[in-house]
Amino acid sequence: MSKPHSNDTSPSRVDIERAARTIEPFAHRTPVLTCRSLDEMTGGKLFFKCENFQKVGAFKFRGAVNSVFSLPLSAAARGVVTHSSGNHAQAVALAARLRGIPATIVMPETAPRVKIDAVRGYGGRIVFCAPTQAAREENTSQVIAESGAEFIHPYNDSRVIAGQATCAREILGEVPNLDLILTPVGGGGLTSGTALAAHYLSPRTRVIAAEPEGADDARRSFVSGRLLSSENPKTIADGLLTSLGELTFAIIRGYVHDVLTVSEAAIVSALRHVYERMKIVIEPSAAVPFGLLLENKLSAEGRRVGIILSGGNVDLTRLPWRSS
Repeated sequence: MSKPHSNDTSPSRVDIERAARTIEPFAHRTPVLTCRSLDEMTGGKLFFKCENFQKVGAFKFRGAVNSVFSLPLSAAARGVVTHSSGNHAQAVALAARLRGIPATIVMPETAPRVKIDAVRGYGGRIVFCAPTQAAREENTSQVIAESGAEFIHPYNDSRVIAGQATCAREILGEVPNLDLILTPVGGGGLTSGTALAAHYLSPRTRVIAAEPEGADDARRSFVSGRLLSSENPKTIADGLLTSLGELTFAIIRGYVHDVLTVSEAAIVSALRHVYERMKIVIEPSAAVPFGLLLENKLSAEGRRVGIILSGGNVDLTRLPWRSS
């Protein structure tokens, strides 16, 4: 029986470099875009790392590929399992298909049909469960007991974090002398990976995490020094509803400069500005870091600022400014 991967050691620089080599044949090296009007609006020089153009439409593919392709042959043959109703579900399903191994995805019965269809389209087997964390974990444990599948946690896994760190590694290699990198934070995989990459590759670059005011567990945890869970989180940025994990929180405490919150109005404004000025599609969660600048929670004046646009999987029928 394969147990959930347990590793409380932060990925090293070697781990991140290895992850970059592992994912290179499969993941896109996403573009870094600039926008003069947004620079003028904020007073800084902004560099947007566009993970909305990544496979499966989100940065999650990086961590999934690194995890799946890091498995030894004996473990890979038993397949992989995860629980997710979002981008991680699709990422693991596709990564497993690319390696030719089975993937089981535990999804809540309330998962959006588009997400269910996407996982099936990538060849994943879905096990439905009640929409609670306990039900997710119980069903995942059952799959592991029956098949010996390797568990790939959506974020609290050093292999996943090392994979997500390759996103910051790319922007730091392409854009020198960044003063700041801004990331959205939910479970913390992207933020902790970004913080480690900056620590190893550009120590002068400060990493700032952004989250919605209505889902502020990362901010509360960061300030208190204790890992706190979300309390009935509510936000348009549905990709950021998850609470931090023990590993991601430890890394964020050690290497992230600050965690700041953004109002719903600022998230919607940021989303709309990116659509209208940059002409690209992003999901609400990806707009949260830029919202910090629009809301003046953080100044970009005279600074070189990297912003990770985490994904582009948005339901176009539910855009927040639609009148009907």
